[in-house]
Amino acid sequence: MDADEAGWERLSTVRVVPPARARKLAKVPFVELADGRLQGVVSSGSDIGRVYVSSISAGDHGYNCRTNNNRPCGGLRGAPCKHLRSLADEAVLQYGLERVARYLRVEVAEGGDLVGALDGSPESADAAVVFSRFLRHLAYLEVPGTTVPVPELHWFPSTGVAR
Repeated sequence: MDADEAGWERLSTVRVVPPARARKLAKVPFVELADGRLQGVVSSGSDIGRVYVSSISAGDHGYNCRTNNNRPCGGLRGAPCKHLRSLADEAVLQYGLERVARYLRVEVAEGGDLVGALDGSPESADAAVVFSRFLRHLAYLEVPGTTVPVPELHWFPSTGVAR
């Protein structure tokens, strides 16, 4: 790590955590630990125009999976669907098993099955909040590279700010 990168991390308001392992974004383009849930967007395997918004609540492990049109996933039949399993697998790649298990408040042995350790049931949740966060993150990809301050990213202090 060079000195400029170390300085940026030190001045950042959010701690920079590198991914546990690199992951491909085609199947699960968005995964996060936020709002007391593991949540994200999972691409449909059968329809290129459809995605699923999936989430697992921390603590009670209630889970939900809905399309981007807010329709229930057909695979939720009293157990987590393949979209939830894909979300959990990608979260483990992104954050590591220990961190995801700690966030969800579940005991999982090293190399164990995260979804298999959950004891939740289906819950009703609105997919719009997670999907809008995903769309907002996508919008950042269209922001052209620049060296001047970008108002949408104002929460990052400039590198000249002293503590």
